[in-house]
Amino acid sequence: MDKHLITRGVQRSPFWKFILWILPWGMLLGWGLYGAYLCLAEGLNQTNMDNRFAFGLWIYLDLTVIAFGAGAFFTGFLLYILKRHELKSVINSAVVLGLICYSGAIAVLMVDVGQPLRAWFTFWHPNVHSMLTEVTFCLTCYLTVLILEYAPIVLKNRQIRKIPSYLVFEFNLHKLMVVFAGVGAFLSFFHQGSLGGLYGVLRGRPFAFREELGIWPSTFFLFILSAMAAGPSFILLTTWLVEKLSRKRLVKHETLSYLGKLSGIMLTVYILFKSIDTLIWINSTSPSSGFPAFEYYDRAAFGTWVLFAEVVVFGLLPALLLLRKRFREHRGWLITSAVFVLAGVALNRFVLTIQTLALPTLVFDEFLSYLPSWQEVATFSLVIAYGVVLYSVSFRYLPLFPQERELAQSY
Repeated sequence: MDKHLITRGVQRSPFWKFILWILPWGMLLGWGLYGAYLCLAEGLNQTNMDNRFAFGLWIYLDLTVIAFGAGAFFTGFLLYILKRHELKSVINSAVVLGLICYSGAIAVLMVDVGQPLRAWFTFWHPNVHSMLTEVTFCLTCYLTVLILEYAPIVLKNRQIRKIPSYLVFEFNLHKLMVVFAGVGAFLSFFHQGSLGGLYGVLRGRPFAFREELGIWPSTFFLFILSAMAAGPSFILLTTWLVEKLSRKRLVKHETLSYLGKLSGIMLTVYILFKSIDTLIWINSTSPSSGFPAFEYYDRAAFGTWVLFAEVVVFGLLPALLLLRKRFREHRGWLITSAVFVLAGVALNRFVLTIQTLALPTLVFDEFLSYLPSWQEVATFSLVIAYGVVLYSVSFRYLPLFPQERELAQSY
């Protein structure tokens, strides 16, 4: 029966092998559910966060996976709005990755709120002066858009396509993809920016506070640019990993190279503005708040090496590699550069979330240290396991890679 559900013209491993692959992820999923249950049933005292260190592992990783999931809106915008048909072979995979990242992030945020039964308060009693209100609305709406974009992929399953009414529904949904791509780009653009803008308006945290460009702090635009750089690299790296695990060619190398080029271009723009922003912060913003910038880097844990790693090692270096065609044509350099891009964005989210709260802001404050509890680790492991399971099921039963048939050959 399982074979009849698999997309026509492609081969998948025997069902028993698929179950063996899913089993450890299912166990991790169960561990994560238990950790989330403890946080919901017993309270946030199960975590190592407190009133002074209110953001921890969950927020840091949420910001990271949301940045990685930006490939869904960026790829959809380029394909359906700008007609970059080179991305058609990975758009289905990008939608699945976006759905995983955004739904997983929202699930963790529901645990992070501590009282999920009151989650509806943010919609019914919104704080119109808070950037988090805009983030909540945009995240929820964009998740709905991703579900609508995922539906046509599900309806392409070979058994579901036998039902005429579903076939008509899938055809009509496909005609609306341009609208969904436009709405998704608009929503994702603003919530990515507001997540960064949240840190830029923290006047009580001069390490993160930034000057305004228009009505938004500079971090608003930096988050958007870094997410647009990370998204294509995440799709590239995921596609490569699936090819390795399945031992199949799923897309042409030209597609992976184009994804790398997109990341290189956006990363170059990001690093340029990041460097300008950092220089202004060092020479003007921070000193005007009474804090010489060097004071933030006088501890070994957060020395100047962190800034160098973020801007140069994981920023400028992969950008230069991805902009050169001869490096993109070499699979090893291409994958390594993509890993560096993602590492740089993850480091940026870590610095703004953890370093911002760890550093003292008053003379009598102490440097704060924080290690997540096992419940926090388990809860986010839930997202990882959920993502692997959903992507694995989608890869097995849905046409994620349209070029797979014509490229059907083992390595």
